[in-house]
Amino acid sequence: MNYNLIKDILSLMEDFEAEILKNGAYSPDLKGFKLWMGNTFKPQNNEVQPAWEGKAIGRTSESVIASLVVHMNRFGKSYFKSAIYGSEFSTQEDVIYLIVLKFSKNMAKMDLIKKNVHDKPTGMQIINRLINKGWVSQTDSDSDKRSKILNITSTGLEALDGIMLKVRAATHIVSGDLAESEKLELIRLLNKLHDFHQRIYDKNIEPEKLLSEALLYSEN
Repeated sequence: MNYNLIKDILSLMEDFEAEILKNGAYSPDLKGFKLWMGNTFKPQNNEVQPAWEGKAIGRTSESVIASLVVHMNRFGKSYFKSAIYGSEFSTQEDVIYLIVLKFSKNMAKMDLIKKNVHDKPTGMQIINRLINKGWVSQTDSDSDKRSKILNITSTGLEALDGIMLKVRAATHIVSGDLAESEKLELIRLLNKLHDFHQRIYDKNIEPEKLLSEALLYSEN
């Protein structure tokens, strides 16, 4: 048992109780203690700001974010490529499509494609590859005969289960050496970015108009 940690916690509790006696600003319970902890140890405005290449000559934070997102995508793809090396899978998208279908039964083709933020030709190519391998089955939709319904097959489940140990290793290494609190903060920020871009993506804007429409959306 880490007795030093216990001593540190007791010391914090003593400081908290002293704060209560001094001004009564917090309730004498766990809720009050958590609020006090958040206010006491929140980052200060004068915290050291991150540095980046080109900052001194005007490179913007938006430019850095865009570059880092692209780089992280490439790093992730390299780990995924290693995870599926020597297997029957051609790309990481094959794995991701099967994972989605494992947990989502009777999914329409276009719903699966949009779920993975692909354009129709790319998504159809992936789906056809999975069907040809016997990993995915398709049937006519009861509500719309023009639409096809997809499900993962037992063969697809076996193929997916056989690769998941390496896939989990790949997804684990992507978060690098971030502390748990940093991972949660990153998830919060990425979710915020994802929601912003998802709303634009759902509009199905033509490529020649996408950038101008997105810029207008970001200003609102």
